[in-house]
Amino acid sequence: MTLLELKDVTLEKEGKYLLKNLDMEIWAGYVHAIVGPNGAGKSTLAHTIMGLSGYRQISGDIIFEGKSIKEYSIDERAKLGLTLVFQEPARFEGIKVSDFILAGSKEKKVEVVENALNKVGLNPQIYKDRAVDKTLSGGERKRIELASVYAMNPRLVLMDEPDSGVDLDSLKYIFDIIKDIKNRGSTVVLVTHSPTVLKQADHAFLICGGKIVDKGTMHKMFEYFSGKCKPCAHVGNPDETEMSKNVT
Repeated sequence: MTLLELKDVTLEKEGKYLLKNLDMEIWAGYVHAIVGPNGAGKSTLAHTIMGLSGYRQISGDIIFEGKSIKEYSIDERAKLGLTLVFQEPARFEGIKVSDFILAGSKEKKVEVVENALNKVGLNPQIYKDRAVDKTLSGGERKRIELASVYAMNPRLVLMDEPDSGVDLDSLKYIFDIIKDIKNRGSTVVLVTHSPTVLKQADHAFLICGGKIVDKGTMHKMFEYFSGKCKPCAHVGNPDETEMSKNVT
């Protein structure tokens, strides 16, 4: 079943197309990945789906569970079950970890905090009363943010570069929580330029020049990381004539 669909989505800023005539279907219950070169539009696409400021003046449409959400605010999209985990994890000076985790949870119980922290490999007795501030490492903050997503139990989770700035130990727990989120029935979209992160996906899209130029299984998309990139409108393509014939 299609959970989210983008139809002919175009986003233009200062005379430059960040997304152009983009079509995409996100199936419910899968882990999807969006891969592509720097500047291809990967993070822009995630921000547009979430409806962040500066990314809402689009043409085309965004359909969630059969209903257009193009005009919805961030808060309205969040109420429908969409959430975005940013590349740089959250830092809120003075807010306790437990309060941060429970902010988006329907159940406001200490058991929810403890379960979520255990899922990301952080001892609740040590972390639940700490502040989400600079005393936490980037990996700790990333794990705490994912613990809050787990407690939230959203319909669709967008993760922008989930491996950015984390150590190998944290990465293991991040990958485990992605599987747990999927197993609970949520849909995950991973924005990444990492083959290691791509391995966590069931299905993937290749984006370039603000367009989806290829899609398929995770294994098929590994061709991109092997230097077998599909011809597209990227400035690095050496043969524009051949490119124009092959773009899908």
